[in-house]
Amino acid sequence: MPHEPARADADWLALREPADAAARSVELVETLRPYLPTDGLVIHDLGCGTGSMARWLAPRLTGRQHWVGYERDEELLVRADAAPPPWSRDGHRVTTETRLRDITRLSADDLDGASLVTASALVDMMTGEEIDRLVASIAAAGCPALVALSVVGRVELVPVDPLDDRLAAAFNAHQMRDAGHGRLLGPDAVDVAARRLQQAGSTLRREPSRWSLGAGSPALSRAWLEGWVRAACEQDPSLRAGATPYLDRRLADLGAGRLSVTVHHRDLLALPHRRHAGGAGSLRPAASRGTGSRH
Repeated sequence: MPHEPARADADWLALREPADAAARSVELVETLRPYLPTDGLVIHDLGCGTGSMARWLAPRLTGRQHWVGYERDEELLVRADAAPPPWSRDGHRVTTETRLRDITRLSADDLDGASLVTASALVDMMTGEEIDRLVASIAAAGCPALVALSVVGRVELVPVDPLDDRLAAAFNAHQMRDAGHGRLLGPDAVDVAARRLQQAGSTLRREPSRWSLGAGSPALSRAWLEGWVRAACEQDPSLRAGATPYLDRRLADLGAGRLSVTVHHRDLLALPHRRHAGGAGSLRPAASRGTGSRH
């Protein structure tokens, strides 16, 4: 992924939404089903952005659903409110609310009553301390957690270019830079989160989730390439001299339909030891904190 600041750009999120939807693991959703209550779901979506995770997952789950989206950028929450999820898989209306919050500072009370906690493209932008706090909140909630689309530091470009490996190494280092409040975990984040969740008593399931870029997604592919190179050059200024001709070559390949890029991610499902025996939860929207709305 291109370097994304803590407050992700809404247009970038819209551009990547189809690729995210195609990449997320449907297999993990099937594994998740027996662990969900049957009398309604309350789903807390952390770092919800414009609501793409809800739009992807809500139609794949049955029954009544209430989604609570957390984000610290009010503009993104406005977009999420404007495009709520569609109906559930079996035709129930999906309701939503949004909360203007810093998800790295959530408490156990924030997730009280959750049937499921979700996050997408989030943990690789967090520090170890932030992941520890997040896992503690999830563990206290005692519900499953589906953490999707975490980068793993692996990118494949075809055809290959001599500069690919240097750019990839610099980009990964940029993902793990000191962000002022601690070192970001970048590609290590999903494994760190998995260990912490396992230590907290969860059973884990993992599946690959891959972006496939190229001629079929020219706008996203161009944005990804430009952001990837820019972040690498920020990390390693010695790359700047070759960056412009590199981009020229790559964009020419893209325009000619010769370039394909695979950006590897991993999806993680953390399951509590006990399944819901049906009727274990109740669909009660949690009291809204901060700004919020319902649909």
